[in-house]
Amino acid sequence: MAPPSSYDDSIRRALLEDFGSGDVTSDALIPADAWACAEAVAKSPLVVSGVSVFSRVFHLVNPAARVEALVHDGDQVEPGAVLLRVEGPTRDLLGGEHTALNFLQQLSGVATLTRRYVERLQGPTRIADTRKTVPGLRLMQRAAVRHGGGHNHRDCLGSAVLIKDNHIAAAGSVTLALERARAHAPHTSRLEIEVADTAQLDEALAAGADIVMLDNFTDEQLPAAVERARGRALVEVSGGITLERIPFLSSLGVDVISVGALTHSPPAADISLRLWPVERDAPPLPTRA
Repeated sequence: MAPPSSYDDSIRRALLEDFGSGDVTSDALIPADAWACAEAVAKSPLVVSGVSVFSRVFHLVNPAARVEALVHDGDQVEPGAVLLRVEGPTRDLLGGEHTALNFLQQLSGVATLTRRYVERLQGPTRIADTRKTVPGLRLMQRAAVRHGGGHNHRDCLGSAVLIKDNHIAAAGSVTLALERARAHAPHTSRLEIEVADTAQLDEALAAGADIVMLDNFTDEQLPAAVERARGRALVEVSGGITLERIPFLSSLGVDVISVGALTHSPPAADISLRLWPVERDAPPLPTRA
């Protein structure tokens, strides 16, 4: 698991978007020595992700801020649940509010959507993400997928061999692409190739592909394709994946279903931050109902 400081570059860039020219509203309304407490509250059912990121935002705004996590990443919570409590200088809590919430809402949205896909599985099939992540947020989003019960695909171009349609076009054929990949890849690497039809699938299997990605195959085409590959290669299904298709796809016995929507278009989780003044160094307040 990545340490919280791994997210610092992304968090600092996000804070700069809000703090680039200061906070004229809070500076005008709030005394510099004012102190407050705030709570992040779920407003809809969700799976939590981003606890450490939320905490890190306020630490970078002001190390004097104290954050208490009342839930763990991966927890399923109901509306009204208090997720985190933060105490510190009022101006800094207000300044970091939306950056912290933006991360927590986005990442909890990823985890919540992932859990919905995982819950529809039948059998040991894996739900996996793709590289279709928000630029700069891949590390966080991949963690959120795991918090939702999903699995991660390759994290970057250098981490695994995955021959896509344009690689095949550039190489000249499925067979040539696999031969060249096998000649240059480390001996520890498995070779995965995307195929668009049965002819490419048969060619990939004959050429010794370790993993075949059946891309945009219809529900009518898939049973025969999966049966052709069974016992000869791992089978991944991608393209046009919806929640409604998951029970059927997993019932076929495919190994992996990869879903770009987990990270490129999850609905943000509905979470709010409510704040109230407190005396500095006062005993912690009980959670508000």
